[in-house]
Amino acid sequence: MTTSIDDRDLFLQERQKEICHLGQDTTLHQLTSEWFNQATRHRYSYHFDWLGLPIIQYPQDIIAIQEIIWKTKPNIIIETGIARGGSLIFNASMLHLLNNKGRVIGIDIDIRAHNREAIEKHPLSERIHLIQGSSIESDTLLQIKHLIQPTDKVMVILDSNHTYEHVLTELMLYSPLVTQSCYLIVLDTVIKMMDDSHFVDRPWDNRHNNPHTAVDTFLQKNNRFIIDYETQNKLLITVAPNGYLKCIL
Repeated sequence: MTTSIDDRDLFLQERQKEICHLGQDTTLHQLTSEWFNQATRHRYSYHFDWLGLPIIQYPQDIIAIQEIIWKTKPNIIIETGIARGGSLIFNASMLHLLNNKGRVIGIDIDIRAHNREAIEKHPLSERIHLIQGSSIESDTLLQIKHLIQPTDKVMVILDSNHTYEHVLTELMLYSPLVTQSCYLIVLDTVIKMMDDSHFVDRPWDNRHNNPHTAVDTFLQKNNRFIIDYETQNKLLITVAPNGYLKCIL
C-alpha cells in the first residue's frame, strides 16, 4: 500500500522563505517602483471591475485583502471612500462566501446618484449599508457604532481623503473599532514613494502630507497594531506599503 506524503507544511515553509527573500531584493523593489510610477500614468487601477462595478484597486491588493478576510473572518467591514462601489461589492462577496450575516458599511462624503443606484441594484446590496457624510464627523461615527454589536468582528479599510491630517484622524477614530486579530488597512500609503508629478492637482504630496506618514505617527502612539510586512513583501506591487496593520491587542 502506497502512503501519500502530505507536503503542505513544507510548501508553506518554502513559500515563507521566498517571501522573505522578495522583501530583501532591493533590485526588484526598484524595478517595482519604476513600473508602478509608469503604470500610474495610465490610471492602471481604474481598469478593473468586481462583479460588474469598477473596483479601482490593484489586483495584487484585491488578492491580499481576500486572503485577510478569509483568514480573519470579520462579519463587519467598514470602508471609508466608496468611489464607484466595486470595493464594497468585493467585500460583500467575501462576507457572502464566509456564509455569515455580515455587512459592509461604506462611508463617503459624496455618494453620487448613479453610483448609489448601481450599488443598491446589485445582488449583494442587502449586505451593504451606505452612509453619506465625512468619515471624521461625529455624526458619521455615531451611525457606524449603532450598526456594530459587541460580539462583531470588525475590519476597517481607509481609502478616502489621503492627506496626513485626515488619515491620522481616521486612524485615531476607527482603530478602536477594529477587533483583535482583524486588520486596519490604510490604502494609498504608496503616495510617499511616487513621483510628485502625480499630485499636481491633489492636496497631498510625497513628502509629509500623505497616508504613509500618518501611519508612522499613528504607530508611535498606538501599540495595538503592527505592520504585516509579509503581506507587502509578497505583493511588491501594492498601494499600501506599511498600510496592512494587524490588530494584536
